[in-house]
Amino acid sequence: MSHLPARRTRPARRTPLTAALSATLTATLGAGVLTAGLLSPASAGPKGNFPETFALPDGFQPEGITISGRFAWFGSRLDGDVYRADLRTGEGERISEGPGTASVGLKVDDQRRLFIAGGPAGTARVVDGTTGELLADYTLNTGASFVNDVVLTEDAAWFTDSQAPVLHVLPLGEDGALPTQAEVRQVPLTGDWQQVEGFNANGLTLTPDGRGLLVVNSTSGLLYRVDPTTGVATEVDLGGASLTNGDGMLLQGRTLYVVQNRDNVVTVLRMKPDGLTGERIGAITDSDFDVPTTVARKGQRLYLPNARFSTPPTPETTYDVVKVSAKSVR
Repeated sequence: MSHLPARRTRPARRTPLTAALSATLTATLGAGVLTAGLLSPASAGPKGNFPETFALPDGFQPEGITISGRFAWFGSRLDGDVYRADLRTGEGERISEGPGTASVGLKVDDQRRLFIAGGPAGTARVVDGTTGELLADYTLNTGASFVNDVVLTEDAAWFTDSQAPVLHVLPLGEDGALPTQAEVRQVPLTGDWQQVEGFNANGLTLTPDGRGLLVVNSTSGLLYRVDPTTGVATEVDLGGASLTNGDGMLLQGRTLYVVQNRDNVVTVLRMKPDGLTGERIGAITDSDFDVPTTVARKGQRLYLPNARFSTPPTPETTYDVVKVSAKSVR
């Protein structure tokens, strides 16, 4: 059994949120190296200089996306496989075999580790984004659960749960050391939070000032600012704008992009630094959208995987990724 040498994270800006989570933790992890036979090439896609669309493997059923450098990673909600694509060409390969349960939201850190939400399995995994090696596997919820999205701070990985009014937390130690299972915790959502019938907490990101978390409720269409220390949620004043079907979110400065999946639209909001107020400044649409779920950014380009929830999935169902300009707000 081989282990990669530890890599130090680059210094990150400390905020009141990340400082409150600081701790020195030690992780004992089992490692399993993916065999070369699982590194299957991608379905053929268009080649060129950052293509407008590119194919994912047939039957893959993508949901989440995360980007670092020229690479994008995607998780399969079918079996949890992880696929990595080169944004310059659209070509890629499966780098990690899943556990047979979904991989939903995912984020990559500066050690190129992927933190992956496990959907209805109630789990989270950490996978090496270069080798596909499984670094850690956590149980977050043993009851009714859909661990959906994840955001990374300097000191923790935070996960939403669309079936339970909680946030799940993986505290990170010095140089990003992963926690043990015993150190995993939950923060109940209280205050203004309304747990309704159907899908609830979904997309997750930080407030512009870094002091809080923003969580969208897919069914009610409400956006909340959550105090990470107490779990108290405050409804964000959006001036009457609704985020029904809100899914993945991306914050760039004070601009918040919210993917409204079945609406085939990305709503764009201008947020106050504390995240308590936001103004809808427009939306991004594209004729190639087919129920996009999540969004990540490379320069002035936004990338969204089409989950195609309205199309019955088969092993032959095609899936792709759409590139749009971050400036194409209407």
